[in-house]
Amino acid sequence: MNTLAHAAPSLWRIQALEAWFEFLRVLRTPAFAIPSLAFPVVFYVLFAILLPGQWGDYQKSAYLLATYGAFGVIGPALFGFGVGLAIERENGWLELKRVSPMPAFAYFLAKIFMSLVFGLAVLCLLSIAAIGFGGVRVDPVVWLKLVAVLLLGTAPFCALGLLIGTLVKGQAAVAIVNLVYLPMSVLSGLWMPLFAFPVLVQKLAVVWPAWHLAQMALGVIGQIQGVNYGLHAVVLAGMTVALLALAAYRMRRL
Repeated sequence: MNTLAHAAPSLWRIQALEAWFEFLRVLRTPAFAIPSLAFPVVFYVLFAILLPGQWGDYQKSAYLLATYGAFGVIGPALFGFGVGLAIERENGWLELKRVSPMPAFAYFLAKIFMSLVFGLAVLCLLSIAAIGFGGVRVDPVVWLKLVAVLLLGTAPFCALGLLIGTLVKGQAAVAIVNLVYLPMSVLSGLWMPLFAFPVLVQKLAVVWPAWHLAQMALGVIGQIQGVNYGLHAVVLAGMTVALLALAAYRMRRL
């Protein structure tokens, strides 16, 4: 009995292996890994560094570091959960994992780990471009706060991706995620500041979770003042809970 107990893998080892295999799976999927890492950096270099222009009281390169940082961490969360779960459902891998002795939470924690690792990688690449070529000067403590806010703020997008993954299958999930991700990013002011949009678009931005995350990031980096961090955090937490409840309901019906 003791020999069997010692031979059984610990929960920590199970979780670590599942997270590592999930990371390798995504890393070996160029259609996911390359766009997730490259697109935010390419867009940042184009709009923040190469295109000339001043934005009044804003430092363009610092402003876009915050907003493209939000754009960069949202992508892995949405695609990792939404597309990953949809493909695994379609191929029958989800059913296999359900009947395996692996704890259910290990599956979801592995996807969260994957999205955080890719999100951190995107933020590091953006920061190198911003500090090395965009003239951004940011205190290390402020940078750490920015990273913490953006990574913690991926929670509602993981939940949204999970919900999408329970609703559609396979390649349809890619289209659905893009239909949510790209318009939400634009209408939340992640690609360009909201003052460039009509007043109605500016007022409706509050319905998007990406806008709330961007406001917190912009406040941390000092590009906007008077940010109500508590309010934005509560909104993001509420959206996370609501989306998780819907996803859990869908999962029970699968």
